[in-house]
Formats: sequence, structure tokens, C-alpha cells
Amino acid sequence: MTIDWNAEVQSRKDVMLERLMELLKIDSSRDTEHATKDAPLGPGPRKALETMLAFAEKDGFVTKNIDNVAGHIEYGDGEEIFGILGHMDEVPAGEGWETNPFEPVEKNGRIYARGISDDKGPSMAAYLALQIIKELKLPVSKKIRLIFGTDEESEWVGMNRYLEVEKTPDFGFSPDAEFPIINGEKGIASFKIELPQSDGQGDLVLKSFTSGIKENMIPRDATAIVIADDVDVEELKTEFDTFLAENGLTGEFTVDGNELKFFLIGKSSHALEPKAGLNAATFLATFLNTKVASNYLKMIAEQMHLDSRGHKLGINSIDAKMGDLTVTPDLFNYEFGKTNHVIINVRYPQSTNADEIIEKATEALSDFEAKVEIHGHAQVPHYVSGEDPLVKTLLSVYEEHTGEKGEETVIGGGTYGRILDRGVAFGAQFPGRENVMHQANEYMEIDDIINAAVIYAHAIYELAK
Repeated sequence: MTIDWNAEVQSRKDVMLERLMELLKIDSSRDTEHATKDAPLGPGPRKALETMLAFAEKDGFVTKNIDNVAGHIEYGDGEEIFGILGHMDEVPAGEGWETNPFEPVEKNGRIYARGISDDKGPSMAAYLALQIIKELKLPVSKKIRLIFGTDEESEWVGMNRYLEVEKTPDFGFSPDAEFPIINGEKGIASFKIELPQSDGQGDLVLKSFTSGIKENMIPRDATAIVIADDVDVEELKTEFDTFLAENGLTGEFTVDGNELKFFLIGKSSHALEPKAGLNAATFLATFLNTKVASNYLKMIAEQMHLDSRGHKLGINSIDAKMGDLTVTPDLFNYEFGKTNHVIINVRYPQSTNADEIIEKATEALSDFEAKVEIHGHAQVPHYVSGEDPLVKTLLSVYEEHTGEKGEETVIGGGTYGRILDRGVAFGAQFPGRENVMHQANEYMEIDDIINAAVIYAHAIYELAK
């Protein structure tokens, strides 16, 4: 039986894109401030999940909603469960957008919106693939479940709840990364670094320092307020402007009585690619460290700035299969006399672990008397052999439709693929495309969504028949 997968996708793409636009209008970032019993992760994640399941119900699928935090779309019968794991949540929009992030814009063959590439576009492509298999009545020997979480960008509350009440799939993939395949994922953990309160002397005193909106996003901007006593304000402003210009940054310096406000704009990016961003907080701390006597600023400037491999923190590690450990300082909160911490996000290979990272960072920061502890939930490294039939089948389908050689890959990102012993990430970003996940002006090529759906449809059938 020969199936023209491309023709099947093309005949359904208009409805798919219309539905995708509806999904993208929903701000589904985690919002515990407005959480209720019926919306434990906030109204946005719930609405996105319900909208996605409603599409499937209209198309005749069996669906299940788990406590408004996760759900699945099901097709086929069999003892084995083949899972396709996506997510309906997204990171906060943040600043720097040229358009409204929740009013999707189609321009030059792209769709611009928060969540389009991570992960609503790829998830919709996977849904269309499953829809084609159902409508063609293709024979499958496995139960296929397209499973959606609503907290992938934070603590995986939704997916964890799902796995408490539903059987874990035997194998599968997550459409939440890139092609040709991701069969290895580094461990992921965030750590809170807290210093004793010891600042407060000199002509310049740090009153507050804040930056960052999420612990897996390099902060775009940072703000510091400094109390000044008998300083040359104009000279300080000139030095700040010079620093910004020399480092390709922008910012603003304002004065309100004896308070000096420093605002610096860098470039946000996903924590898995530290070199793609310009960390506003570490740049601002580096400038202020030469002016203000503050252990907090000194630690950031001397132990964290421009060191994505963790050498200054003493946590650098590498192995042949997974490569280098990477680290990004993402959340900063200092208020004189009250709070004093930095949260770093670490992506680590199999050659180290969270306990060792705490031990080494604590030692490296001993002069600061820093307390280092795990923050949130940690994920250990994950790897599926390139010889596994799952990996071989997915790569074979990818090669057939792209004409490109498919090779196994390890990334610093974390996907739902790691939930399964035989789980990988498969698309939907194609090689050579700009990675704009978690960034302002996030977009995805429409052709890439269509081509991913073609590959997914063929791959799902090959694995489930």
C-alpha cells in the first residue's frame, strides 16, 4: 500500500493552521497566582489543553482529561502503548516583541507567536499526523496516545500527574526538539546560591538587584538601584554608557534623589544554548562590581560572567557521548537586608551529578560563605542506543523524506522523551533553522510545520503498524 503522505497533509493543512492560530492566542504559561482547584496551573494551561482535546473530539477521537493538567488523544488497540508526548504550556512572553505574542502573525511564510515552535506548532503537526492515520483507517497493532502536559516548562506537574493515573507508554517520542533525532539528553537541575547579608558600606551601596523571569531563560534585562553618597553622577553615567557601547548593549541610567537606577538590556535565549544570549544580569554586575562594594555583585561578576561551562564555579565536566556541562545564571534577587540569591540552571553529562555539582560549587564559593542547594526537581541524564529499533525507524523515515543523513544527537534540553526508557525527541526544528525557542519574536516556518507533519504521519504508522 503506497501512501502519499505529503498529499494527505496538504489536503488538511488549512484546517490545521486555523486551529493552530486559535491555540496560539491562548497565553498558556504557568500562572499559579491565578490557580484554582479546577485549574491547578492557572487558567491558560487549562484552556489550551481543553481546546486541543476539543479539536480531537470533534474529529471523532477518544480523549481523556486528567485534572485539567494533562490529557491524551487515543487511537488504535493493542497491548503496547506508543506515546507521542507534547505540551500545551509555554514560557512567559517576556519583553522585546515586535508584535503581540498572543496575536499570531503570518509573515513571509512564518508564524510569529509565543509557543509556536515550543511546542504548539510541533504538537499540532503530530496531531495532524495521527488524524491522517485514523481517517485513512490504517491498520495499527498498538495503542497510540498523543499525550499533552501543561507544565513542561517548569516542574512537569501535569505529566507527573498523568503518569500517576495512566500507564506509562512502552516507547515513543516527543515532538519538542529538533530533527533528525535527539536520543540523548543531559541531566537538568537548578541550584539556588545564597550569600550571607554583609553588604552596605562605602559611597555606593547596593539597594536592590533584580533580573530574570524563569530559570531556564537567560535574562534579557536587569535592574539595579544603588544608594549614592558624594559621588560624581555624571562621570558614573559616562562610564556606564561607555560600558554599554563597548559590549554591544543598551540601557538607561536615571537619578532620583540619592538613588541611582541602572537598567541594562541584553539578549534572552534558552538556557540550553548559553552562547546564544547576552546575560543582562552578569553584564550589569560586572560593571557595578568595579564601583560598589558588594559580595553579591562580586560573586556574579567573578564566578559567573561569560562562563557557560562552569569553570569558575568549579563544576565543569565533560564526557565523550554528551559533551560539556553548561550553566546559566537565570534568576537574580537582591534586596538590602532581606533577600540575596541567584538561581543557576545546569545541563550536565553522565560524568557528574547534582550532589557533586553542589559540593564543587560550594567549595568554589567558599570565600563568599555561599549556601548551594537544589532548587525544584532535577532530571538525570537520559540515553537510548542508536541501535534501538525506535531510533533506526525514525531516522530511516527522516532520511526518506528529507534526503539528508540522519545521525543520533545529544542535547542540553530536556523533553518528555526522557520519561520513557525507550523515549526520544524527534523534531520539529529542522537542521540549519534558527533556534528562537524562549526568545522574543519566536516564530516557525509554515513549511516546516507541514513537513514535520508528513514525517510524523509516516513515522507513527511505521512504528504502530
